[in-house]
Amino acid sequence: MKDLIEFIAKSLVEHPDQVEVREYGTGDHIRLELSVAAGDMGRVIGKSGKVANSIRMILRVAAEREGKQATLDIVEPQ
Repeated sequence: MKDLIEFIAKSLVEHPDQVEVREYGTGDHIRLELSVAAGDMGRVIGKSGKVANSIRMILRVAAEREGKQATLDIVEPQ
C-alpha cells in the first residue's frame, strides 16, 4: 500500500524526488503519512480536498482487499 500511495503521489507532483511516504502500525490497521514539496501540496490535496479524498478511497479499497484498514494523513513538508 505504501508503494501504491507513492506511485500516485509521484504521478501528481512536479517534484517526485521529494515525495515521502511513511508507514506506521502493524497488524490489521495501518497509518500512512504522505509528505511532498511545499509547492506540490495543492496538487495532492486538490480543490476542496477532492484529490486527497480520492487517494484515500483508493487506499481504503486496496487495504480492504488485503483484509486490513488503512488511513492516509497528508503532512506539511518539513
